Amino acid sequence: MSTATSTGTADATGTEPVEEFRLRARAWLAENLPPAADTPAGNIDDDVWLRARVLQGRIHAGGFAGICFPKEYGGLGLGPDHQHAFNEEAAGYELPIVLNVPSVAICAATILDLGTEEQKKQYLPGIISGRDVWCQLLSEPGGGSDLAGVITKSERNGEDWTINGSKVWSSAAYAADYGLCLTRSNWDVPKHSGLTMFILPLKAPGVTVHRIKLVNGANEFCQVFFDDVRLPAGNVVGAVDDGWATASQQLFHERNAMGGGSPYVSGPRFSKAAHGPNLLELARETGQLGDTSVRDQLADVRIMQVVSKQLVRRIGSAIATGELTPQASSILRLFEAERTWTEYDAAFRIAGANAVAGPSLQDPGHGQAGLRYLSRQAGSLGGGSTEIARNIISERVLGMPREAAADRGVAFKDVKRGGA
Repeated sequence: MSTATSTGTADATGTEPVEEFRLRARAWLAENLPPAADTPAGNIDDDVWLRARVLQGRIHAGGFAGICFPKEYGGLGLGPDHQHAFNEEAAGYELPIVLNVPSVAICAATILDLGTEEQKKQYLPGIISGRDVWCQLLSEPGGGSDLAGVITKSERNGEDWTINGSKVWSSAAYAADYGLCLTRSNWDVPKHSGLTMFILPLKAPGVTVHRIKLVNGANEFCQVFFDDVRLPAGNVVGAVDDGWATASQQLFHERNAMGGGSPYVSGPRFSKAAHGPNLLELARETGQLGDTSVRDQLADVRIMQVVSKQLVRRIGSAIATGELTPQASSILRLFEAERTWTEYDAAFRIAGANAVAGPSLQDPGHGQAGLRYLSRQAGSLGGGSTEIARNIISERVLGMPREAAADRGVAFKDVKRGGA
């Protein structure tokens, strides 16, 4: 097995040309990674995470991990064009796709932006090499989509902090080593001003993780409980009581990753299973290829796919040049959710009764269409609900008046919550 780390022929800036990088990646991938497997939807278990760590370690040893992360933190220090070339060459190979979101594209990216120098050097190499898996600890059982209303409490005790509370819908927390945890550190100021973000080890004393079984059989989501979890002051990401700024940057990376605009997503954005069946083949197999209604659905799906690809390029470029604010990533996040619904709904309709009563749930064209239909709303919730995305686009991208809020400017301790 090759572990070559040659940088090829560098240009005048010392950077390997994209096409030379592409050819080197093509040769390495063919020699070192097996073809992608048809993993059934909703089947991310412990073995998947273990395999992902092994694959990421192999890619890291081969010199193709962390393409857009700086060299001093374990990356390659290259740009999005190099990442795009690797992604194109990597299509069809088995890759650790589950590590992209949230571990690499969200958590590592946030630490890169807002972490201290010590945090970057301590944590980023572990994420990039696949040694460490990270999750997000944001949503709470009674919080809904109002992330600024979190009540998980952080209290300063000398040199340390004590965390108490609970988070829910935390993807893959059971498999994670660390999480970015948003807490309430000050109850005497308005809700956006009294938050602090922490790096929280999931194996720390006082942390309990419960997995949640979903309607499609998957149990990726977790509820995490914190009982007097003690953290050193060095685990604060950003500034104390300014956790909203850290969370906002984190959400930008999440929306950008979900919408397809993140430069840190390595390989295809999703596994073959998440892409769903080939609808053209499904229509042919079920004898509906000549049906006008089915052909219209196939056209709708194809249009959404083409528009999505072009939208990612245009929005991503506009954000990079400053023509649009980072909040414009919500446009990508919103459109991707719409595309997913269009594709999964079409697959469900074309599969017909076999989507729920076919011979096997493992069948990529039939049973899997039913499972994906049950979970298709996930794309409308991650990174904030679709309603939140529409508000961000209207207020922060288009400049429309802000929505009225009864708790604006009110100390959080005085804001009525639940039955209060």
